[in-house]
This record gives sequence, structure tokens and C-alpha cells, in this order.
Amino acid sequence: MQRRPHPRRFAAATLAAALLAVFAPTASPTAAAAAGETPAAAGDYCAGKCLDVLPPGENGNATLAEILLNKVFGSRPAHTDDQLGPYANLAGAYPQLTEAQLRSFFNDASFGVPADQVASTTRPRSDVAIVRDKATGVPHITGTTRYGTEFGAGYAAAQDRLWVMDLFRHVGRGQLSGFAGGAAANRQLEQSFWQAAPYTEDELQQQIDAIANEGDRARQALADAGAYLDGINQYVRESYDGRYFPGEYDLTGHIDAMTNAGGIEPFKLTDLVALASVVGALFGSGGGGELASAQVKLAAEARYGTAEGDRLWSSLREADDPEAVLTLHDGRRFPYALPPDSPQGTALPDPGSVVPEKTVYDATGTGTQGATTAPGLLPGNLLTAKHGMSNALLVSGAHTDDGHPVAVFGPQTGYFAPQLLMLEEIQGPGISARGAAFAGLSFYVQLGRGQDYAWSATSAGQDITDTYAVPLCTTDGGPVGLTADHYRWHGQCLPMERLERKNSWKPTTADSTAAGSYTLVMNRTNYGLVTARGTVGGAPVAFTSLRSTYRHEADSIIGFQMLNDPGAVHDAAGFQQAAQNINYTFNWFYADSRDIAYYNSGNNPVRAPGVDAGLPVRAEPAYEWRDFDPAANTARYTPPAEHPNSVDQDYYVSWNNKQAAGFAAAGFGNGSVHRGNLLDDRVKALLAGGGKASRVSLTKAMESAALADLRAEDVLPELLRVVRSAPVTDPSLAAAVQKLETWRAAGGQRRETSPGSHAYADAEAIRILDAWWPLLADAVFRPGLGDALFGALTGAVQINESPSGGQSGPTSGTASANESIPHKGSAFQYGWWSYVDKDLRGVLGDPVAGPLARPFCGGGDLAACRTALLDSLRKAVAQTPAQVYPADADCPAGDQWCADSIVQRPLGGVTDPKSTWQNRPTYQQVVQFPAHR
Repeated sequence: MQRRPHPRRFAAATLAAALLAVFAPTASPTAAAAAGETPAAAGDYCAGKCLDVLPPGENGNATLAEILLNKVFGSRPAHTDDQLGPYANLAGAYPQLTEAQLRSFFNDASFGVPADQVASTTRPRSDVAIVRDKATGVPHITGTTRYGTEFGAGYAAAQDRLWVMDLFRHVGRGQLSGFAGGAAANRQLEQSFWQAAPYTEDELQQQIDAIANEGDRARQALADAGAYLDGINQYVRESYDGRYFPGEYDLTGHIDAMTNAGGIEPFKLTDLVALASVVGALFGSGGGGELASAQVKLAAEARYGTAEGDRLWSSLREADDPEAVLTLHDGRRFPYALPPDSPQGTALPDPGSVVPEKTVYDATGTGTQGATTAPGLLPGNLLTAKHGMSNALLVSGAHTDDGHPVAVFGPQTGYFAPQLLMLEEIQGPGISARGAAFAGLSFYVQLGRGQDYAWSATSAGQDITDTYAVPLCTTDGGPVGLTADHYRWHGQCLPMERLERKNSWKPTTADSTAAGSYTLVMNRTNYGLVTARGTVGGAPVAFTSLRSTYRHEADSIIGFQMLNDPGAVHDAAGFQQAAQNINYTFNWFYADSRDIAYYNSGNNPVRAPGVDAGLPVRAEPAYEWRDFDPAANTARYTPPAEHPNSVDQDYYVSWNNKQAAGFAAAGFGNGSVHRGNLLDDRVKALLAGGGKASRVSLTKAMESAALADLRAEDVLPELLRVVRSAPVTDPSLAAAVQKLETWRAAGGQRRETSPGSHAYADAEAIRILDAWWPLLADAVFRPGLGDALFGALTGAVQINESPSGGQSGPTSGTASANESIPHKGSAFQYGWWSYVDKDLRGVLGDPVAGPLARPFCGGGDLAACRTALLDSLRKAVAQTPAQVYPADADCPAGDQWCADSIVQRPLGGVTDPKSTWQNRPTYQQVVQFPAHR
């Protein structure tokens, strides 16, 4: 927890904690360890060859006494961080990894718990048992009835993640500040989620009511969710009465540590929809960058004229780049959202006219006098900052050591303490699965394994969100201005729907000076939520965001239910059928003993002919989604066969890269260099010359990519070729170039000199490239782009995404000025890697498929390009470590390893140590099934 209670409250809390530590129970009476037989494990066909890991640890609840002991003595509750060490240590040990060592870095993900490994058995009802193992404390839930099974899942979720669940049901409603305090980051975060998914309570309930009409599976899912909530609420009651609830409720003033006055609000079905909206907004949406794209197009036209400017804009967009690494490399095309030859209905804003929609009203105490200086519980830009996530490597049985497929895959959901995900095993009538699920939505395993198959996902991000330019109007005949609250819809002038959320907070921390409040407002139209205003051809418009999954975040419940049902998933076809019932934009992967498979999910709207999905569209019937119904926010969607899909390709890799040829990338910069290349190149090398992959070799390939600097591996060679095209006579530059060459020859990785040294091998070369990249991007492109286009392009795709997030270059006020969330692990997803690579290869005379529309570095002249690179390198070499790695809340200035390090960002009162940087999934499975049902 990063907030301190008022000093008098803190003193009382400390005294109460001392009493609690001695006298209060640490588990409910129903949760005491019980002797006797444990429920039999379900059919498990993995034979011990399924492994997983999820740092920092399964236990995410701590009492007030445990939190204070952590602060004072550094002690932690059991299973709080026992998966962090194995996860972190793979970075240093992977080159020598053996089959026998895999379990040193991953947990046994077999079903059930051997009798001698049972730590406790909880029986919250007679029809369910929650068995926790000694090694990790993961709950293994076995029920004899469906209701009891799901009740147990809810009870176990509350045991492990009650505070996180409560936190995120408030985030999903845009109410974090009132629950966790008015820190600036808390307010920023709730504002961003409110802008993405503003719902009334009635609208949350409407999603539930809509599901109830979708058939037997949907009705069963709602029954499962109800039982799950009953389990959560039983634990809430028991923990409150027994005073062993999470201590964060004391520290935030929701419960009085001395008297126990206060309480925890019961959970209800609409909370689950709010939680699902958070997951959907973070990981399952795509598109929505049309205004940024339009700004690039307009700036390019202003600099180079309409024809040449449009060619340049199109080449920078890289919607279907022929050099992009593909998940499906079998030659098939899956056309979707491709730019049309003759766009229809495009609505470009007048230059300089766009103004973001005001969302905060009636603010009191939110300025200097009222904002806390404490950081928020979550990054304020958790939703708004671009960040990549998740990867997958799968090899078919035809290319493995024992003839059975191998998969190493998992999601990258960020690093938090406790995690947003939790591990669990659920066994009951119609359910048989083990894996990870988002806290508060764990009535089904969302990523994991069944009896004889495993599945995982990466964020796909295809374009399911469009921007419409909606004409503003008045009903009184008066002039129309940008502040008008009516809009044109099919010839009518309709009022915008004003959605409001009143938030207020109290001064609950020692460094808060005043209470505060404000009202969050979003205006909604039939064409979606108003995000900005401006003019098109001089006429005032509202720019709206229309997302196909808006008002439908709960619909995916059916697909997840099917993935957990051994009766629904027998093979690759059953897996793909289940994935088709998930409307979020994910790449889904599957492996059993015979097949590997892939399916890209999402409600992909069918657009009107000629509409360019990458630009704002005129709000007229001719340019609406086909069969669009604004009342339900439904439309016609592309059929499953048109979604990228495959069974038994030789291998699949995914790291949020392009899915297939013809499947347009949403946004900019998905071209010749992408971090997906790091996986693709390594798997190709494994299989070259008839090579066979194994669990060990595929894990090593993943971890090698996790430590690679994408720029060093795939762009630095061209940079060095240009620089070495003539002798480097400046001694300081020659020395820098030599260090870069040595590092690149050694693999271009960011690895410690030895495990735990907290110092990089090739540290100087790494520092030089970190400093050089934003400077060289500026030197290569700003002269040709000009300031306006350069700034517009950084607004569409940031220049850099380094591990530390601290090198944003000489720009100001653009996306690259806040390139990433620091200490987040995930890196190299977004950047100008492809632009630099294509441009330099063109300067060098190499063939380039899908080149940029014009040369940039030195205007295409090799000697001039070399001079520009050396001048920028000279500036980079002159930067001190403190300049390259500025201080932040976690690290002193100049500490390279610390700047890169992963921080398990505290969501509660217990903190965890930093770990060395690696770019890999948060939750990860290593699986190879030897048998099938």
C-alpha cells in the first residue's frame, strides 16, 4: 500500500495490529486444515509435463498485522512471493537449462494435490473442498455439485484477492478515488476508464439480462456467476466477523481498526460486468486511433502536397506491410480493414480544430491544495499508455522431440503485488481446468489447461473501434457551436445523452491537505461516445468512438465456459468453436497431444464499402456499420471463417504482431522489424535442417527473446553498416562503435554479468544505444518530416519503448514524451524500429519490400546519412548515466539495472523486491501432452 493513514488513526491501528497478531484468528473456522482423504483428481493426460508460473505469489490478502510486519520487518505472509524467485531466476539460468531443471523455474501444473503435499483443506460447504498445496498455496477446488464448485471458486478468490477485486470493481465504474483516495494517478485512471466504458447501474444490469436470453449455456453461466458471488460474500462475512479481512480496508478507513466499525460491500452480478469492462478495455480492444492517423495524413499533405503526402502517410501506416512477421505464414490471406483504393465517407478534421472533450466538471479540492502527493494504487496511464503484452510459441508434433506438440505461452498482464491474475484448479460437474483467471472473474479459468489440452491468448488489437464525425445541431434555430449538446442522426436533431459520475474523497493520508470532489461526464450519441470536437469543412462536429464490444463486455462468458468444459472441447475444432464465442480481440492458441491450433477472436464489424477504418468517418447512414442497431450496439460481424485461423501449421508465434496477410494492422509501425521477429527467428533456427523442438529448447528460445534488445538485434546492424561505410576517425566515436559491435556480436541482450550481480554485461554499449535511439530517430526523420509531421507521427506511434521507459528523445508534448510505464517488463512493442530499418536499408541500396514513400536519412545520400548518425551518436556518448537513466520513485539516477528492473507494483500493503528485466509473459505455461482422451 502506498498511502498512510492519519497519524492518530495510524497509532490506533498499530495497537490494534499488535492485538490482532496475538489474538485474532488467521483463518476462518471453515478454513482450518482438515485431515482425511482429499477429492480424487480428475483425468489428467499431461503426465506431469504441464508446468506454469505466476509471480509474485498466489496469496494476495494480508491482514493489518501482516502489512505492518512487512513494513517494519520485511516479513511476508506465506505464498506472497514464492513464485517471484523462480520466475526471475530463469533470466540467468536459461542458457544451460535442462529437462530436469524446468521445475526449478515453473510449478507442476498437474491436476490435484498428492496427499503428502496437502497444506490445508477448506470446506465452506459440504459439496466443495478447497485444497491448497504446500509448494505454492494454489487453490484446487473440487465440488460434487455445480453450485458448490462455483461457490468454492468464489470463496477461494476472496481468500486470495478480495482487496484487488474490490479495487477493480471501483475502477470499472470510474469510482477509484472515492474508494482508494484522491491521489492524482487514481483520478487519472478512473477518468480514463470512465471515458472508455461509462455505464449506469441499469446498463450493467442490462448486459446480464441480455445474456440470460442467449440459451442454456448462457443461463448456466449466470447461475455459475451467482454461486461464485455467494462464495465471495460468505468469505466477506466470515472474514469481517473474524477480523481477518485484508488490512487495506483498515488503512483506507473503510473499517475501523479498533472497533471494526464499517464494512465491506457485498459483491453483486453487476460488479462482475464492471470487472469484465476493465479486462476488455485493457486487453481485448483495438483501433480508435483514427484522429491521430488523420493528423499524420493532414501534416503529410501540408508538407508534401496531397498526392505525395498521402503516399507517405500510407507507407508510414504500414497497414499490410509485406515484410511484417506473421502468425499465419502458410500463404493464406484474411482480408480485413484494409485501406480502400478510393475511400468513401472520410471526414478529415480541419487543421488545428480538434479539441478533446471535457470530462471533468465541478472540481473542488483537486488542485494543489487538494491532491495528495502519494502515488496512486495503479499507474494513472494504465489504460491510456500504449503497452504490449503476451506471447506464444507453439510447434506441431511433426517437429518435436517425441512427436507431440509443444507450447510455451502466456499473457503479459503487468507486474503487480498481488497479481491481477490468480491461479486455480476447478473440478466439478461440467468443469475441469487449471490455470489463471482475473481476480473477481475466476468462476472459469481464462488461460490454462484442461484434461488433455491447453490454451492461451495474446492481445490481437485488430480494429473494432471507429471514429465518426457527427454533425452538431441546435433545436432553436440558433447558431451551432462546438459546445452544442445536440447532434444529427438520420435527419433528426437529437440530444446527447449525458452520463455523470460524482466522485468525492476524504483526506485519509498524512500528506493530503483537503478533501476533494468532481463530476465525471461523458456525452453519448448513437454513434458512440464523444471524445473530441472540431470542424470538418468548417462545420462543427463531435468526434465519437464506437466500439463493437461496448455494452457487450459480459458476452464472452460463454466462450470461457466452453473452454473449461471437457464436454465442449475435445480437439482443435472444439477449441476454435469456443474461441468464436469470445468477442474480445485476442489471438487464441491451443495444444493437445495431436494438434496445435489458432483462432483470432473479436466482434469485427462489417463496414460499408469504401470506408477506411483508419480515418474518421462521416456520420451518415451510408457509412455506418452494416445492420447497425444503436439501441443494442450491435451490427453485422465478419463470420468465423474470415477470422485468421489455422490448425497444425508447422509452428505459431505471436507477440502482438500481425496475424496474417491482408489482416490490416490497427495503428502505425507494424512493419519489417517487430518484436515478434525475435520469436520467429529463434523458432525457425530450432527447426532448421530438420531440427526438433522440445519443452526445454522452446523455453530457451522464449527466454533468449525475452532478454534481447530488439533494436540491437534487428536495426543496429544497418546503423553500423552506415557508420562503417567510411573510417570513423573521432576516437570517442570509434570507441563507442566498437562497443556496439562487440555487444551485437555477443547477441545484443540485456543480461547480467552473473545472476544477481545487478550489472549488465556490455553495460556501456547498452547505455549508448539507449541514449542514441531517440536522438538518431530525430536526426534521421525530423529534417525530412518537418516539426509538424514529426510531432503528428509521434502522436500516432511513439519513437521508443525501452525497458526503462526513460529515453523519449528531444520531443515534447507528444506520445514519445511518455513512452511507457516504467518497470513494467514489456518493451519494444511500439517504436520506430521498422521506419529506421526500411530507411537505412534503402540508403544502403538493399532491397526493401514496402518501402517508405521517400528517403529520409541524409535525404537518401549515404554520406549525409552517415554524418547525421555520427552527429547524433556524439550527443548520445556525451550523455551521463544519470541523464540516460533519470531517477524515479524506485531508483536513483544513473542506476542502469534498476532503471530496467521489474517492480511488482503494490496494489495493497505488502511489497515485493525488484527483479531483473525480462520481456516475457506474466503468467506462463510450458506444456506437452503425451496422451489424449
